[in-house]
Amino acid sequence: MTTSAAKPAHQVLMQACASVGLDATAAEPVRLAENQIWKLPGQQVILRVARAGQLATASREVRVAHWLADNGVPAVRPLDVDQPVVVEEQPVTFWVELPEHKHGTATDVAILLKTLHSLPKPDIALGYLDPFVRVSERMAAATAISRDDAQWLHGLHQELAVAWAERPTGMRDCAVHGDAWPGNLVRTATGPLMMDLERFSVGPPEWDLVSTAVRRMTTGAVSAEEYHEFCEAYGADVTEWHGYQALAGIRELRMVTYALQHAASNPAWGGQAQYRIDCLRGRYGPRPWEWKGIL
Repeated sequence: MTTSAAKPAHQVLMQACASVGLDATAAEPVRLAENQIWKLPGQQVILRVARAGQLATASREVRVAHWLADNGVPAVRPLDVDQPVVVEEQPVTFWVELPEHKHGTATDVAILLKTLHSLPKPDIALGYLDPFVRVSERMAAATAISRDDAQWLHGLHQELAVAWAERPTGMRDCAVHGDAWPGNLVRTATGPLMMDLERFSVGPPEWDLVSTAVRRMTTGAVSAEEYHEFCEAYGADVTEWHGYQALAGIRELRMVTYALQHAASNPAWGGQAQYRIDCLRGRYGPRPWEWKGIL
């Protein structure tokens, strides 16, 4: 069924596809979230319709995909067309559809990150990592939490911004995925590969490693055995680095504000958003907690 949210995006992708010689008549939605993902049945093409004003990000994703291909890193591949295409201020990118795949394992994530982090800094413009991207906007849009909780989150944001600026020296900066979890580093029949390149940038590799560590230490989504295998495959345990707490705190804040963003448009997620705040404020005991995934 085509939802009301899908209708305007469908009009955008129809026009975008026509501009590169593709037929979007039978386009089917795959995921309608911040970025809307569509597929063209029978054409092995995936379309990504970004939010208005995200042309620079969409262009960077395409450049990154070409760079990864040139360096032999398994990743999604852009379709050989002139892109992104902008329709009504929304950039649309075109990708080769992946074969059947599933979420990667923690070890898959480690293997891909080790390959990525070992590469020289790319000679393409990526910009430096901003771990707080969209955090302020998400908090500003949060309407279902108390004023006290909102003020506390703002204070936490400020504290973490200072901690980020003053973080201790770690591994050398390199290209980082920026959102390295098993939904974005998936497994196909031929092995693991990277997708969702939106947050690619130059920055500390520890930022990519913290995602899995937080899934172990904060949410309990990764078992002790899985985390041990992750560290063995990568060759380091980021929790032993003195800057871990700062980066883990930022990742937790991002997870809270992501839940707040969804709760603003779907009250069903309000309870999960509040639970995450309560956990950080010490109302549910020590870590790890059980945070449900936001769909």
